[in-house]
Amino acid sequence: MAFGRKPKPMNELLREFMKKVPQQTELKRGMALHLYPEIVGERIAAATKGLKFDGPKLIITVSSEAWRFELHANRFSIAKRMNEKVGSKVVKEIIVRN
Repeated sequence: MAFGRKPKPMNELLREFMKKVPQQTELKRGMALHLYPEIVGERIAAATKGLKFDGPKLIITVSSEAWRFELHANRFSIAKRMNEKVGSKVVKEIIVRN
């Protein structure tokens, strides 16, 4: 132990670091984009052609009208899961296009 302190778990250290980062929102948006395939699953991720933020809006471009309808119907649950994963309300609205 260095200087008589106990080592902290990595997730706790990351949380402390994230609180100090000035571009915290942009970093969490990047995390949300990275976690998108895990959150929506392989099939939806494969049908997604584009994914980007425009401020607090997440714009998802999909390959067909059927996928647009599917994601549009589930946009609130997707936003909720993304926000939970990154620990912040970075996704305020989801817009689905094809």
